[in-house]
Amino acid sequence: MSKTQWVLSQLTRQLWFRSTLFAVLAVLTALVAIGIKSFIPEPVSGIIGTDAVDKILGILASSMLAVTTFSLNIMVSAYNTASSSVTPRATRLLLEDRTTQNVLATFIGSFLYSLVGIVALGMGAYGTQGRVVLFFVTLMVIVMIVITLLRWIQHLAQFGRMAETSQRVEDATVAALAAWIRDPCMGCSPWHGEDVRSTDIPLYPDCVGYLQHVDLQQLSDFAEKHSTWLYLNAQPGAFVHLTSPLLWSRQALSPEQSGELRKAFTVGELRSFDQDPRFGLSVLSEIASRALSPAVNDPGTAIDIIGRAVRLFSQPEEAKGADTPHFRLFLRQADVSDLFDDIFTPIARDGAALVEVHIRLQKALMALANVRPERYGTEARRHSRQALERANQVLTYSGDKQILESLASEFAEPSPGSSTSG
Repeated sequence: MSKTQWVLSQLTRQLWFRSTLFAVLAVLTALVAIGIKSFIPEPVSGIIGTDAVDKILGILASSMLAVTTFSLNIMVSAYNTASSSVTPRATRLLLEDRTTQNVLATFIGSFLYSLVGIVALGMGAYGTQGRVVLFFVTLMVIVMIVITLLRWIQHLAQFGRMAETSQRVEDATVAALAAWIRDPCMGCSPWHGEDVRSTDIPLYPDCVGYLQHVDLQQLSDFAEKHSTWLYLNAQPGAFVHLTSPLLWSRQALSPEQSGELRKAFTVGELRSFDQDPRFGLSVLSEIASRALSPAVNDPGTAIDIIGRAVRLFSQPEEAKGADTPHFRLFLRQADVSDLFDDIFTPIARDGAALVEVHIRLQKALMALANVRPERYGTEARRHSRQALERANQVLTYSGDKQILESLASEFAEPSPGSSTSG
């Protein structure tokens, strides 16, 4: 995804975008009725009473304003609940919920439509024939409002709940993790840890924050144009500052060229789910850690998160193309150990005193080691040993320790065709 496409996708996810779009369409719809009133035959205009449209629009204007305010209160309450009981990092996904945005956009658009219609009627802009058009359009708006209200009622049954928010985080992580599984180097040439030359030119960011997006195509086009090689030091999700290089170039860079390269990197205050699978895994681990806190004491949620982690890492591995589209860009391959540390280490630490959590954790690690032994085997066994050590230091009942040691002892070297039950 290019930077322009990424910025547009971020824009369309904003809460105000759909509301503004629906509001503009509503105003245009009310004004279009004025332009097409001349096409309505005179006999048809007598069917509609002179004050029928006025009363309906008045009811819509007053009711839609109240419903919009009520819906906003519900939405804010759901965000506060998710922030306190799940994790604040997940509220951004609730803000991007399409159903909620469509509901608010429909209510605001209906309010503005009725308001413009009342003003135009008071000015006499519609006339007798225009009232007919406005009447039938208003009936369509009412039908749309009823459908939206029914969807909103159904949506509120799950909106902001623990399981539903966890599912949103999982869904947001799927695409980024699938891209990493398919190609850990993101289409670049692998950088196998070669040292940076003393003659290489570093490119530093002009602000401090998290790297949210990298336009690899723009960097690749630059490298092709100038026949150079670029070594990327930062991946999406990395925290960059004024002394941490974004990349190194094999040739000198002019101020204009440095500015052009910086435009390919988007740095913001918050991490993004789009190109950063580690962020999604970290948010899932936060949900599990909060559930395991003494104040909440909800091991079932932590067990649910472990299952989601297994499902994420067990995605079908799509075949990677033989070519490397950005062969002039070099990128260090993301490490499986970092991904496992993000999701499994906090759960093993915070759930050390709960044998049921560690039983599920041992089975989950064994499942991943058997699903893809060449990719996950080593790290799964490492985390199995660490989790067992954490549990043994906290658990007091010998029977619980024996159960975990028995599970860990079964963690033998997996064969390529082996499988295990959860």
